[in-house]
Amino acid sequence: MSLPVVDPARYDQQLEAKRERIVRQFAPFSPPPLEVLASPPSHYRQRCEFRIWHEGDDLFYAMFETQEAEGDTEDPRKKRVVRLDQYPVASLQINALMPRLREALLASPTLRHRLFQVEFLTTLSGEALVTLIYHRPLDEAWEAEARALQSQLGIFIIGRSRKQRLVLERDHVWERLDVDGRSFVYQQVENSFTQPNAEICRAMLVWAREVTRGSQDHDLVELYCGNGNFTVALAENFRRVLATEISRTSVASARENLAANGIDNAVIGRMSAEEFAEALKGEKGGRRVAEMGLETYDFATILVDPPRAGLDDVSCRQLSEYPRIVYISCSPDTLARNLETLCRTHRIARFALFDQFPWTHHCECGVILERHAT
Repeated sequence: MSLPVVDPARYDQQLEAKRERIVRQFAPFSPPPLEVLASPPSHYRQRCEFRIWHEGDDLFYAMFETQEAEGDTEDPRKKRVVRLDQYPVASLQINALMPRLREALLASPTLRHRLFQVEFLTTLSGEALVTLIYHRPLDEAWEAEARALQSQLGIFIIGRSRKQRLVLERDHVWERLDVDGRSFVYQQVENSFTQPNAEICRAMLVWAREVTRGSQDHDLVELYCGNGNFTVALAENFRRVLATEISRTSVASARENLAANGIDNAVIGRMSAEEFAEALKGEKGGRRVAEMGLETYDFATILVDPPRAGLDDVSCRQLSEYPRIVYISCSPDTLARNLETLCRTHRIARFALFDQFPWTHHCECGVILERHAT
């Protein structure tokens, strides 16, 4: 893996290359013109993790760059340690904390002893949580010094080691995103998935609200809802929302986020997408399914934000039953594969590129599919 080379002067050029690639890849589906949502060219990641590299009395943040073997191929066994005193990919807040935290670690034998990784989680609203991960048990001496450091830096700290997780004050931060004239708050839990690029997340939510506006006469069903990122922002566009997620931590956070934003027309169910598909078809019962009251919903829109592997054939066929599909994809390759099935019954009405990870080959896409008239 090569570390991203951040050059803001070249940002438009790299974004245009992504646009051209996506346009070529999806041309067989005859989509409408691609909408391109640009990222800040630097300092866009609100969460980052670094290894801590010890050299004698010194320590520093490090990442690893895979070196080339013979034939210009990368050899995963050959890695070069790259020292990072600053990291232009990371938020300004992370960059401001990096030297201050390092100086405090250098000054404390207790905090630095067998520390091997640091994880930062920050927000546009100014909160920061730092997780210190160790190859040793954490004791009262560590906790006392970590509490002092937490106060000194104005952050939240968590200590981790094997079978230990010491939360000194909070295991989460609160993000505030201004979206389409509204302000939404989100609890973001340590070691749980959150959108890393907050500005692109905000742009995605604006886009999703726009493309689903005018849907108050029917209901939204959402799969892979995570911490309710889209659920919170889209709820007022629909009569009701039923969202599902398999991660226990994410479900708890999503419910917290609905309450924090005063949303009373959305329900989060803990269930895998596969289980929920069976429930919708009446093939799965039980108390959890009964409590959902599926028979009372009128689902005309489905939103999916699946993992990189995309959707399997069974899930694609299930999606095809809905008049409108909102598909958020973190992998153009699996999206293209899924569209081979979905475009048999639907047409692409809107198509967007979200530059979630500048300076890498990764692209995220958003697609609105509407069922062909019969």
